[in-house]
Amino acid sequence: TLLSHGCEGFLATIYDTTSDVPSIHDQPIVFEFPDELPGIPPVREVEFNIEIIPGAEPISEAPYRMAPIELKELKDQLQ
Repeated sequence: TLLSHGCEGFLATIYDTTSDVPSIHDQPIVFEFPDELPGIPPVREVEFNIEIIPGAEPISEAPYRMAPIELKELKDQLQ
């Protein structure tokens, strides 16, 4: 390739800024699943987000508790 011979290469990403609404047809995954993704979901009144604190450590406890015998069985099945 030209890059391996020392030539410069450039990559540009172009966005249409004249449209306020993104087109669903711009997403490649839509072509793979046209029946499952008929359109963009409607705009909701409430937006859900989780505030992330910079430098915070993840919680180091199990997401749910399990009886010790069930936990042993699960570990045995996973190995």
